[in-house]
Amino acid sequence: MDTKKEYIVNGAGLGLRRDSIKELLQTPTPQVGFMEVAPENWIGVGGVYGKQFREFTEKNDFVFHGLSLSIGSPSPLDEELVRQIGAFMKQHGVKKYTEHLSYCSDNGHLYDLLPIPFTEEAVNYVAERIMRVQDILGQRIGMENASYYTPAPGSEMQEIDFINAVLDKADCELLIDINNIYVNSINHRYDPIEFMQGLPAERIVYAHIAGHYYEADDLIVDTHGADVIENVWDLLDEAYKHFGVFPTLLERDFNIPPVADLLKEVDQIVHYQNKWSGQMEQAQAR
Repeated sequence: MDTKKEYIVNGAGLGLRRDSIKELLQTPTPQVGFMEVAPENWIGVGGVYGKQFREFTEKNDFVFHGLSLSIGSPSPLDEELVRQIGAFMKQHGVKKYTEHLSYCSDNGHLYDLLPIPFTEEAVNYVAERIMRVQDILGQRIGMENASYYTPAPGSEMQEIDFINAVLDKADCELLIDINNIYVNSINHRYDPIEFMQGLPAERIVYAHIAGHYYEADDLIVDTHGADVIENVWDLLDEAYKHFGVFPTLLERDFNIPPVADLLKEVDQIVHYQNKWSGQMEQAQAR
């Protein structure tokens, strides 16, 4: 376990969604250490929502998790979008920008996150694009291990090897998505703990945890539209045991319940963080 690493945000996080913004403004959230939004949903937003967003960013640490960078796309990198995100980060004092290790455009938006072929050629291509984004922003970004339902044609590497090769070549950070590891482990029949332990601790910037939908016994879909299940909580527990405690954010994008219910799941994150922080402190005191 890494007991010394410092993170750019801390504690348990919660995604800020417009469906719950009014209720969140009226609810004390001492357990929330940081918040996250998709910048594409907020750039250029004015009026009441713009003022409410400013109110949140003035009081909370924020990170951005993008939706449309499409880092693996055959289409040219949208450098104007990157510059807009960089300016928006400075405007609101946002700590970090992360994106999905996937693609969602090819001569138009595809409205889904699709897997990149696990090949050496793709590693080089994607890493070059990530490095360009980092050059524009003047900081490292975090790439998220993505859920997928069928390997891209032509794949010649294992998923874990592809992710590690991209992170290493681009010298970028990792947004470790605990639910995506679990979803992929069911859909592609591998050991989620072994996969998780194969990721580089030193590159973790923060984590996501979320719910999903059971399509069948051997197919689950990453929806962010349900409560986190026990198996995913157990995997987060194992991740803290292996890596040490890292910042972890609850994602909920659909079927959003009352804020009180969301905060119960944030409390669950805090519970596991306190558990492992306490054990590390005891170990250091011996």
